[in-house]
Amino acid sequence: MFLRRALTALFVLLGLPAAAECTGSNYLDQLDAAQTAALTAAVADMPYARGLIWQARRGDREITLAGTMHIYDPRLDPIRDALRPEVTTADLVLLEATPAEERQLQELMATQPDMLFITDGPTLPDLLDEPTWQLIADAVRARNIPAFLAAKMQPWYLSMVLSIPPCASDDLMAGNRGLDAMVIDDATLAGVPMQALEPYTTLFDIFQNDPMEDQIAMLRVALGAPDQQEQIFVATLDRYFARDVGRLWELSRIATADVPGVTLQEATALFAETEQALLIDRNLAWMPVINAAVAQHDDIVVAAGAAHLVGEYGLLQLLENDGWALTRLD
Repeated sequence: MFLRRALTALFVLLGLPAAAECTGSNYLDQLDAAQTAALTAAVADMPYARGLIWQARRGDREITLAGTMHIYDPRLDPIRDALRPEVTTADLVLLEATPAEERQLQELMATQPDMLFITDGPTLPDLLDEPTWQLIADAVRARNIPAFLAAKMQPWYLSMVLSIPPCASDDLMAGNRGLDAMVIDDATLAGVPMQALEPYTTLFDIFQNDPMEDQIAMLRVALGAPDQQEQIFVATLDRYFARDVGRLWELSRIATADVPGVTLQEATALFAETEQALLIDRNLAWMPVINAAVAQHDDIVVAAGAAHLVGEYGLLQLLENDGWALTRLD
């Protein structure tokens, strides 16, 4: 059961947003006037800030791009319905991870536990002050994870686990998956081949070699405040289903700077590093994969976390830069 949760947490971080049955106050309603103005200004000139499904055309080639959400919500069903005709008639579907990559990752986690866990040296209770460790112990228990297990997690990985609030735990435990999994199911039933946009070890390559102090800084941000986490997830749902993806991403920037105990300088630096590693660098690395697929196929679908679509280095802008004409479908 924990392995399934661990695997889901890894793929949740591959792209935002990730949300589930979280209800309550909306973080957007908690912003002050200055934060609201900053959010509006950040989104005003952002390329392709709105929309979940896009079509790119260049000559006789066509790409359908879908901004996905990685955990199930019933409001995903009509989005799946809108996307299904494109998926089932495509020559190829590109995803962050196909079932083959998920199997490889599961095997890696089972055979090389040091990829996710501290197997030698001091564990987290030794590396953190007592009040911080107690906050973490309470946070993981709220997610039905034993504190002794969390104590041995690599800090970067525990950050992922804590980024998913307790209100999403039931879906994780049930194995419910989001739009990516729906696309995989539809492609499988239609016999459409699938290919990963990147190696399954990408997250390990990004985070594993970070200095321990950087991993712990990331952990402190992920710990946040429980009430704030749920408010952010409610806002995530709200903006995703409003097709307001750019605001969703910039909201994450503001929320990082709003974490208790983290200075504005620390939050700004950490967010910039995360944005570069998780979005910008990966998007740039995906473009040759997409171009290679286009060279061999007339009609492909690219399904990736919604945040990968927006901004100057989003997939949509990168395609426009390469001469593709973009049309919003949803």
